[in-house]
Amino acid sequence: MYKLFFKRIGIHRLNPKVHRELSLRSSAVSFAFLCVLSILLFLPLPAWAAQTQTERTPLTLELLQERLRTPTLSEGNLTVDLQKMVIDLRPENTSFRDAFYQLLRKELGAKPLGLDLSYTLIQGDFVGSDLGLRTPLYAQAMSGDKPRGVYAPIFTATEQQELERLRFVCLESLTNSKDCRSLLGTQSTPSSEIAVFRGVLTLVQTRFNGEMKLSNTFFLQSVDAQGATFLQSTNWAETRFSRLVSFSGAKFKQPSNFQGSIFFEKANFKQTQFQELADFQGSIFEKTANFNQAIFKQLAKFNSVQWQENADFSDVRFANQAQFTKANFNQFLFLTEATFEQAVIFREVEFNQSVNLQDASILNQADFSDARFSTEACLNVPGLTFNSNQAKILGNPGQIGKMFCIPTLQGNENILRNLGQNFRQQQQVADANELEYTKQQLRLVEMSRRLTATNINSASVASLIKLGFSTTQAAAIAQRRLIKLFRNSSELLTLADIDLEKYTQLSVDVQRLIARHRLIVGEPLSIGTWLLQAWSCLGLSVLLLLSGYGTNFWLVFGVGGVAIAYFGLLFWLMDRYRRLHPVPIIPTFYETISIFVSFSVLELLSLLAIFRNAQQPWLTLGCLLIIIVPIPMALLIRLYQQGRYHDLMDVSYFTEDGTFRQLRLLIGRLPVIPRNQTFRERYMPLLCDRHWNWLNYYDFSLNNLVKLGFNDIRLRDEHLPGIISALAWYQWSLGLIYITLVLWTLSRTIPGLNLLIYLK
Repeated sequence: MYKLFFKRIGIHRLNPKVHRELSLRSSAVSFAFLCVLSILLFLPLPAWAAQTQTERTPLTLELLQERLRTPTLSEGNLTVDLQKMVIDLRPENTSFRDAFYQLLRKELGAKPLGLDLSYTLIQGDFVGSDLGLRTPLYAQAMSGDKPRGVYAPIFTATEQQELERLRFVCLESLTNSKDCRSLLGTQSTPSSEIAVFRGVLTLVQTRFNGEMKLSNTFFLQSVDAQGATFLQSTNWAETRFSRLVSFSGAKFKQPSNFQGSIFFEKANFKQTQFQELADFQGSIFEKTANFNQAIFKQLAKFNSVQWQENADFSDVRFANQAQFTKANFNQFLFLTEATFEQAVIFREVEFNQSVNLQDASILNQADFSDARFSTEACLNVPGLTFNSNQAKILGNPGQIGKMFCIPTLQGNENILRNLGQNFRQQQQVADANELEYTKQQLRLVEMSRRLTATNINSASVASLIKLGFSTTQAAAIAQRRLIKLFRNSSELLTLADIDLEKYTQLSVDVQRLIARHRLIVGEPLSIGTWLLQAWSCLGLSVLLLLSGYGTNFWLVFGVGGVAIAYFGLLFWLMDRYRRLHPVPIIPTFYETISIFVSFSVLELLSLLAIFRNAQQPWLTLGCLLIIIVPIPMALLIRLYQQGRYHDLMDVSYFTEDGTFRQLRLLIGRLPVIPRNQTFRERYMPLLCDRHWNWLNYYDFSLNNLVKLGFNDIRLRDEHLPGIISALAWYQWSLGLIYITLVLWTLSRTIPGLNLLIYLK
């Protein structure tokens, strides 16, 4: 390049030394040019924008007065424009600082002017409360019984209504803040004054190098602090935000104090970074509070906060402890994909709606001790990341386990297992069993769905058309599964000859059918496999209904009580009420009254246990009646139809061991005595002329079902109708199943007997 230049000016030869020097300089210039070009090409646009924004103008008193005289119109509001400036409020600039506050306070108090400090650098402490109009705030009795606040006459009627809203919030929330105490009193005191900021405050991308002080201030208009940076501590204690407030993308480098603040409208803290203590204790959010994607690097205090509408903490990262003690959530709490690296505390919190913990991560400890859940509230935990070996979930024993809700078993088996292990490690067996019950309920739903829903891989074309697929779609599905079976529902959307409209409609239809449990995608079931699954489904249903899958002993106790009383009444009826002709063999009036009264009492107590402990008491009772009523009633009807014509008609069918009278555990006892003369001598017929004889029939029913009794009562072996023997053997067979159910339930519900817990 330089050779060409010298040739053009008439110089064709250079000194070699000069030539080398010019070569080195040319290389250096070329390298520097390339570096600058690379930086300009690869420097992102936000960096250029930031450089542009840092071109700020120092604020002087003359410039401030000019801006005060010529406010701009921004979004329909008159605003003092102090954008992109440097405001020096440091102690060494005392004269400017005092004049700054005096001039602004005079103009902002006289009329509802806004203040725009966007992209401004503020050096030194910013005492924003000094910019507001100081006004007393207390209640004074007016005409009628309703007290009203006393305010400066400069406020418009609309502004006074806004100030009056504070009183109603104080009455509803019973908060103990300073201005609320003033409002509930009737005399003015120095502490009852509040700074009222009448206009809009805009702090977009504003940078505060000093402390920010805006405590005890009432903002009648919105506050917009998007992207603001607070390098020192900020004090918003007992501040009232009457309109929308936004701290979206703001950075709090030092502690931020929002204690006792009231947000009358929506509060937006999306993507806000709290690098030190964030203190919101005692605050009130009247509308939705959005903390989506916020970051709390240090302690976050939300104790005693009242959330009147939804609180959104989705995708929030709590790097340190988060405290929500005694908070009140009137609507939904969203903690979707939130991360709790340290302990999160919800002690004595009141939840009126569900808490969404879907895909959240609990890495340390979540404490729900003494939390109160309404009937509509639960902890929605599908996809929750929780390792019981590293973290804990705490709650009131016997209560917290019932608060977890999971929609499906698929994809959530691991969280159910971890939650169950968590409560077993804390010896909260009832809560672990409750989660096991939930798991088995979801398993039953999936099994029932596989048995009853239409399988896309085995359904006929007619069945698919009946579900709502078009003829073309049904034919395409049948053709596709001949080549390869469908593995999931999304593969249905890959069928040929489907345009965008059909694709969208088919997607909606498939999701609707799957949600209604009318369509499944899986391996086709053979007849044998279907029957085995149906049997497993039936057995699981019975276990869930009669014992809560071994998690509810009192439910099992109630089921046994109903069966014992019922069979005791049947045995008494067959033994004591035999015939009316030719010679009546019927019980006495006293015995009849005694047996029916005792039967009613036992049934009432047993039904009470069922209805108090069963999740679906009517289904439980129906399942039990199906087991104990049809066969015994059929045998009883047949017995009275054919009549009884045999010897020993006047002797009871039941015998008792006359050698002992004590409480016995009769596991190996059979209901009929052996055909041996020695046993016939030991076992003597029941005495029918005793007033307490009716108790023996309950004893025999207890022996058959629970294998426990006060006397060893059995059926005689001679002149015994086969129907009576069949009925006794039927109850004895049910007793084997029942005593197994009792022992299994005891092993799962009593910590000292949990030997069978892991035998699954």
